[in-house]
Amino acid sequence: MVKRFAIMAVAVPLAAAGARKLSERLEAKRGPSRGSRALREGADFLGGLRGQKKKRRRFAW
Repeated sequence: MVKRFAIMAVAVPLAAAGARKLSERLEAKRGPSRGSRALREGADFLGGLRGQKKKRRRFAW
């Protein structure tokens, strides 16, 4: 149980941050691509695993 908590509290956010940073560097060097987009989407997915979901607004404004 402690191992699972440590993984979710430390490893997952670090992996998400690393993937996001790598995606930014790839886009800066070579421009947008399928690979950089996949890295960014993977980082968003990992962020969602921890419950860090974006707040939804009820109205568009």
